[in-house]
Amino acid sequence: MKRIYSIILLLVLVLSGALTSKAEMRWGATIGPNFNRFNFKQKLFTGNLGVGGLAGITGEMMFPGIGFGVELGLLYNNLNAVENMGQKPIWSEYGSPRIMLHDISIPFNLKFKWTRMSGVEDYVAPFVVGGPVLDIQVAHNNGSMMKFAGGVFGLRAGIGAEIYKRWQVSGNYTWGMTYAMKTQLLTDFSARSGTWDVRVTYFF
Repeated sequence: MKRIYSIILLLVLVLSGALTSKAEMRWGATIGPNFNRFNFKQKLFTGNLGVGGLAGITGEMMFPGIGFGVELGLLYNNLNAVENMGQKPIWSEYGSPRIMLHDISIPFNLKFKWTRMSGVEDYVAPFVVGGPVLDIQVAHNNGSMMKFAGGVFGLRAGIGAEIYKRWQVSGNYTWGMTYAMKTQLLTDFSARSGTWDVRVTYFF
């Protein structure tokens, strides 16, 4: 937990520095697919990777000239996966349900973009991004099998490229650091999410 607080404090300091150094801020629209798995604490049954999607607004605030900055956003994030609960008699009535979460995702990440490449960055500029993500659960598809957390804290790491200074494409992985749901019938049988996604952003 101390490490999480340290990360948040570092990001706040970076944001404060950006505001006082006349950092460049811009906004764009983001969309893309995601591939999610719910990782339970014990392997009592198998689960299959689910395909969902995300969409929303991304903001980028960069320090002029040095390539460091902050990426934040407000995104709708649909996570789902099939859980083969019927493999155990205690859940035989459920079979293999698809569990689906509808989240509002708020990333607040550090970003480094290579911007000094003798003009090449005007056409393509690679970047890396990472940091904390807060997911607020706003809906789910079934409450009879699971108790849902209502919110999840995660850590994101990604790599991508900016094209013609307007388009950004990135591949990302987000580790769920807190549980997303627990089964109703067993104590402390909880699951965290692990999610790959591909994001395409157009900056206005």
